[in-house]
Amino acid sequence: MNHIELFAGCGGLSLGLDEAGFELVLANELSPMAAETFAYNFFGEDLEELANQDGNPAHTFWLNSKHADLKPRLRENPFNFPAFNEEGKTDMPVGDWDKLNGNLVVGSIVELNRLLEANPQLAAKLKNAFGRKGGLDLVSGGPPCQSFSMAGKREKDSDKNTLPWEFAKFVEHTQPKIALLENVTGILRPFKDDEGNQFHAWYEVAKVFASIGYVPLCLHVNARLAGVAQNRPRFIMIAVRHDHLALMNGNLNAQSHALFEQPLAFYQKVQDVVARQHEDLEFGHLDYIDATRPAGLKLFQNSFLAPLVDAKEVSVRDALDDLKINDAAEPSEFILQLNQTFNRLAQHPPKLNHSLRNNSELVQRRFRLYQVLQQEGERQLNKAVFSILKGEENVLPEAAWDALKKYEYLHENGELGKFESKVAFENYLHAHPTKKQTQKALVADSPAPAALSIPDDACHYDEKELRVLTVREMARIQSFPDNFVFRSKVTTGGQMRKFEVPQYTQVGNAVPPILGLKLGRAVAALLPEKE
Repeated sequence: MNHIELFAGCGGLSLGLDEAGFELVLANELSPMAAETFAYNFFGEDLEELANQDGNPAHTFWLNSKHADLKPRLRENPFNFPAFNEEGKTDMPVGDWDKLNGNLVVGSIVELNRLLEANPQLAAKLKNAFGRKGGLDLVSGGPPCQSFSMAGKREKDSDKNTLPWEFAKFVEHTQPKIALLENVTGILRPFKDDEGNQFHAWYEVAKVFASIGYVPLCLHVNARLAGVAQNRPRFIMIAVRHDHLALMNGNLNAQSHALFEQPLAFYQKVQDVVARQHEDLEFGHLDYIDATRPAGLKLFQNSFLAPLVDAKEVSVRDALDDLKINDAAEPSEFILQLNQTFNRLAQHPPKLNHSLRNNSELVQRRFRLYQVLQQEGERQLNKAVFSILKGEENVLPEAAWDALKKYEYLHENGELGKFESKVAFENYLHAHPTKKQTQKALVADSPAPAALSIPDDACHYDEKELRVLTVREMARIQSFPDNFVFRSKVTTGGQMRKFEVPQYTQVGNAVPPILGLKLGRAVAALLPEKE
């Protein structure tokens, strides 16, 4: 099976699809920092070392850059890349497009689409997967989603909101049998414009794909159900080219066939609207199937979507306990199976990307407090403690003290111990002020929370590990195997956050490889001639 990966990031989805049997035709990624990780793991290409030796990569092509040399390219602001046809330093092998076969293009999807429009020969090469048997099966990717995310500004007219439409434009150029789009669950919640009108982003994206000849099956899934140690809800759209779906009818079981009944009717309505022109299809003609609800879960379990919900729950302890600095456990069954699943990666020394961050003694004491609050798990208790930490209150309610006095806390002498009085504990809280309220401790026997992309998002669950997570621990939670190596800077800050994609962000932005594998298996069921 052949696939093109857009918005490839560091390669989480590509890694899963590779294990499911898909071969890479082309990958595209905007960030040079994420591209450095992708190239290292999929091509064995060390861009940093090549840059230091004034070398040139064989598998990584820049669509256009301000720089001729590789070294400045690795830290270039990708939002300042020249357009593909402007003066710059391009690597595009015009007239010899086969050089791109199986490789990575660094640049904007917007400019890549413009390149295809100007070079129909390249579009034809991609459409037939550079001559591979059966042509192009899949175009997949997760467009950046800050404006769809509930954590973002959710701006209807944000530039980032155009990227799912650019995804559709690329699909129209290359005509794969199937398109797979992954996004945050926030895309399912409507925007409101200045006049109060609702705008359903997922529905609009589905309409665009239907208008270009694809039947959109829209899903709400959670990576936790696929065996990822994180509570990570996602929107997935599997859009099947109409003529391919017609050929598939005899190969789908009754439940799988039923999943496409409403999407097919929706597709026909959109096609009718396109034919009439100057009309629109109002919201309400397509539903998404929700695997997080019992009725939707049953539909998944009885259809080709079963791989997305077939795993037992994996806890943070399962993912991390063998990486502890103190009292490390043996690797869990989950970790042994994870590393075995992706064992085709190159072998590397153990515990790469596992360098500890520096946390001051004061911060460590606050982390212990977060651990206690997570163990209690009471919202009112959190509110009472943080009102003192933020300087809003001076006194802790008696009920809160009764709940918290049984725990040991980290004292200035570096030892754990209880407090003898409520006043002493209140003084302790006053001595550890913070404005933050988003940082939490992980819960050992549960999956990690959804928001986990920077070091400040969470601290460890073990009272002897009063620290933030390492890149490797974040990667374990996301289901990356230990031989997947993250490259470029570890973290960043200030204005550079706007364009740099360091290791922590690469992990947080990625599609979990296990979820990618399960998506690959589901899509493979729609390609029976390839199975």
